[in-house]
Amino acid sequence: MIFREEVIAAYKKIQDEICLSLEMADGGSRFEEELWNREGGGGGRTRIFQNGNVIEKGGVNFSSVHGKLPDTIKKAFKVESDEFFATGVSIVMHPRNPFVPIIHMNIRYFEMDEQTRWFGGGIDLTPHYVIDTDARFFHHHLKQTCDHFEPSFYERFKKQADDYFFIKHREETRGIGGIFYDRLRPENTGLTFQELLNFSIAVGNTFSPVYAELIDRNRESPFTEKEQEWQYVRRSRYAEFNLVYDSGTKFGLETNGRIESILMSLPPLAKWIYNFQPQESTPEAYTISKLKKGINWV
Repeated sequence: MIFREEVIAAYKKIQDEICLSLEMADGGSRFEEELWNREGGGGGRTRIFQNGNVIEKGGVNFSSVHGKLPDTIKKAFKVESDEFFATGVSIVMHPRNPFVPIIHMNIRYFEMDEQTRWFGGGIDLTPHYVIDTDARFFHHHLKQTCDHFEPSFYERFKKQADDYFFIKHREETRGIGGIFYDRLRPENTGLTFQELLNFSIAVGNTFSPVYAELIDRNRESPFTEKEQEWQYVRRSRYAEFNLVYDSGTKFGLETNGRIESILMSLPPLAKWIYNFQPQESTPEAYTISKLKKGINWV
């Protein structure tokens, strides 16, 4: 129980610090907070950002829940017990400007007993327009964070991000990836649970400086209606992934999570244009060419 409380305190602190940094980076709006309780055990702090100078819609959510797992989740996790505890921070930001990328971060801890517990999470970037210098900057900082704990982490978790954030029915990645990891334990990392918590905190602390820099680089970039329409098309792919494949969405819905918090990841506006194909040799076509697994950005 003491370790649980340490994780909860660390994640709440990360939520507070990221919300403050995003308000400063945007300069036009503030987070609205809603405290909620989950029927069955636990609750959370949902913080939503809307109609800012830079961020059109976003959320920085903290939750700490416990109770009994439904049979579908027990089978997926291959566990016998049904008592669980889970806590985490989940973030999605949808910017106004098509040249500022969508960003997603999740850090989480799951526990059933002393033998069945693990950390998961990651950060990934979904640009509407792929800008190579921004992609390299983003991946370089993720690699730095990983290398501080284990040199093999970045390549291992980057591949897992490429595989996880893949829209099978489109045969394209959701964005330029990042890092994604799940079920990290001492036996598959060589790190203690305390060191894994420190890694989880470090991933959380990577978010603010990286995204603030990407906002500053692109917030004043001029754009046309055509480029905004492309942004809405790319947002539709983001929504497709979250509704069809995202495991966090499925876990939240199947464990009686709070619907508004679970679906805060969806964009405020998106478009599905029938058989949309970008013209050759355009920035849109270049972006599509970069939505592939295995691109080396560092």
